[in-house]
Amino acid sequence: MATAPASAVDDPAKGRIISDAPLSRPVPVALRYDPVRSPATVRFVFPGADEWSFPRALLEKGLRTPTRRGDIEVWPCGRVQTVIEFHTEEGVKVVQFDTATLIRFLRHTYSSRPSGSPDAAAPDARTPSARR
Repeated sequence: MATAPASAVDDPAKGRIISDAPLSRPVPVALRYDPVRSPATVRFVFPGADEWSFPRALLEKGLRTPTRRGDIEVWPCGRVQTVIEFHTEEGVKVVQFDTATLIRFLRHTYSSRPSGSPDAAAPDARTPSARR
């Protein structure tokens, strides 16, 4: 019996860019995952072709505890928000997301795996193990 090919995930999301300005501003973000191209990596694509790729495990761990790897830092912010910092030579982009949105995306990434693959089980939404 043949298994179905893994499908890519492309979830739309809204983030809020946090800055020194009095009000944060919303930003659309495409949350992407391609299990064929890079099964351990997630991509966050911002307007203007600003794209960040980093380990899915970093996102998973960062939902529970502050985590950093290279130019990306992820941490929980209260009970329902998660913050991701993207560091560049020009500065830092700080984006806040609803944690539920990120958990839903992670569940989609795990369900996109072909049955029988090692990553087939999705993390439990009550224990956000999808950080860092």
